[in-house]
Amino acid sequence: MKPRGWLTIGGRKGWATAGLMVLGLLLLAPAVMAAGGEAAPADYRGFFGGDSRLIIWIVAQVHLMFGAFVLGVPIFASIVEVIGWRTGDPRYDRLAHEFTALLSAAFSTTAAFGGLLVFALIGLYPRFMAFLTSIFHSTYYVYSLLFFAEGFTLYLYYYGWDRMRGRWKGLHVLLGILLNMWGTILMLLANAWASYMMAPSGIDKETLRFVGTTWQAVANPLWIPLAIHRFIANIAFGGFIVGAYAAIKFLGARSEAARAHYDWMGYVGNFVGLAALIPLPFAGYYLGREVYSASPVMGNNMMGGAFSWGFIIQAVLIGILFIGGNYYLWAGMGRIGGAERYQPYIKYINVILLICFAIWLTPRNIPLTGEEQMALGGQFHPLLKYFGLMSAKNAAVNFIILSTFFSFLLYRRGNKGRTRSFDEHGLGAKIALALAAAISILVLWWYARNLLTLDPKSLDLSADRARYFSLPAYLLLGQIGMVLLTGVLTLRDRGKLAQALFFASTTVASVFVLGVYGFVIMEKANPFLRNLAVAQWLMVMVCLLWNTAIDVLLFRGAETVGGIRWGQMPARSQYALILLCVSIVMLMGLMGFIRSGLREDWHVYAVLQDTSEWAWTPTNAYMARVVGGIVLLFLGLVAFVFWLAGLGEKEEQEEVRAPT
Repeated sequence: MKPRGWLTIGGRKGWATAGLMVLGLLLLAPAVMAAGGEAAPADYRGFFGGDSRLIIWIVAQVHLMFGAFVLGVPIFASIVEVIGWRTGDPRYDRLAHEFTALLSAAFSTTAAFGGLLVFALIGLYPRFMAFLTSIFHSTYYVYSLLFFAEGFTLYLYYYGWDRMRGRWKGLHVLLGILLNMWGTILMLLANAWASYMMAPSGIDKETLRFVGTTWQAVANPLWIPLAIHRFIANIAFGGFIVGAYAAIKFLGARSEAARAHYDWMGYVGNFVGLAALIPLPFAGYYLGREVYSASPVMGNNMMGGAFSWGFIIQAVLIGILFIGGNYYLWAGMGRIGGAERYQPYIKYINVILLICFAIWLTPRNIPLTGEEQMALGGQFHPLLKYFGLMSAKNAAVNFIILSTFFSFLLYRRGNKGRTRSFDEHGLGAKIALALAAAISILVLWWYARNLLTLDPKSLDLSADRARYFSLPAYLLLGQIGMVLLTGVLTLRDRGKLAQALFFASTTVASVFVLGVYGFVIMEKANPFLRNLAVAQWLMVMVCLLWNTAIDVLLFRGAETVGGIRWGQMPARSQYALILLCVSIVMLMGLMGFIRSGLREDWHVYAVLQDTSEWAWTPTNAYMARVVGGIVLLFLGLVAFVFWLAGLGEKEEQEEVRAPT
């Protein structure tokens, strides 16, 4: 007998359900009436005798991939436009306009797939849709109105670009902000539907009927964790797709000006993708922790059961993203005069990335044969006893992030020479440094205080376990001391030494000390491991914030030892951008499968069961075939949509270069 399975409505639902949403709502009305008692609707319908769930899976995932793109791109397009507006540099404005052109081309495709998804769900799963509508029907009307507001704002923003120059530019920037606001609210509403299916609230435990309010259903336990994870993932998704678009245009460019422009565009896309990718593992960790809190059964299936091999594949794909992103930065140093000084560091960073990558994807328990057990003295390989545990993986991912950030700093200072005295930067630089120091200190102090006052009973631990909370708290306080020390060194024109010291202290504390200490915690006070992981992550994030502040101020107005030769990049660097795009599309398809699959044979977990003939959990082989097909379909559609958008465009002849 096959294991029971799932139906997906969600995945990464970041955008409009359809341009035809109003008509879809009208079609839902009979189902709602039937749920009220007039005539019971059919539970399930087939798709011309085929697999209905497969149809929903494909349509929903392709729609949500397009939705992720059209949610992520406006965020950095708006930021780039603001930079161009404030600096007066037309190159930023042109880049933001081209980003928005991609968004405009993808919007109608997103809406079309959304409409198809609505009709497919109504037709193939009427009972499930009647149940969901009986709870969320009021949000549908808000969603529809927001969809139209989003559409009107988008087209006004795009087609009004040239007319709103000059004194109207502020209004145009405001439209970009509104565009992002509508998209974020739409994402929050759609997240409520998807997260409710995993962690329903307002349900009477005896009758399994909904007795709560719509707001209780919206504000379910997984609503915000899922929203945070999707929001960050959508930005990374959009960035890497833009990078691939720029790479293809770069490879086909026939002029130096076009190559320079698309080189810069690819760099911006890769930067945005990597910047969002850095906090993404921790957003996923937070979501996973809340899934486990909502249902230990789902949590165990996620990391240690039917979906554990999916997370090994996830680790491989995320490793490709980090290594590929770093490779692109290293290749980019070849176009920067003076960056050859930092080339020797690359091999060490690469070794760190590969070792951490290997630790990250190491599974917990791969059974050995009888002979292997005799030789190694156990049922599992002894290395897995350590490297397969969460503490080792937490240390590895933090080291990957620190190494990636170090690569970016080397790239950034590639053509920088002697720095100016800090006193020459004026009062504004000192205020900015003090503000960055204050934020860093407050974050570190806040969590150190939380750990020192943490009640062991809140973690189901005995009072004597509190002694294990002290070390990470003291390390956080030690990092506060390092902020003060490195701040003084920066003011005394020893900024490079300050950065090196803070990098070193963070790596030692977060990766090596707490990474090893995590094994002690897993044995002596296992529930505290989640708090330990937060302490590690906060140290790393503060390191990124503080070292960035120092670097920006340190090299402002520094001597230039070489120029950036935009457009002079090897073809292999552009293939790396394309690889990043393919990898993140595969990652999104995989994680959409895992998130929905955790419910197994429940439409709404533990409330509405899936009794259809398709209610079985797909095998990894079946998942790979379906997700692979979805990836090919999505990439083919994206290529076609962008090709259509480029018809009739005239190639710009003027040279476009990014600021050095």
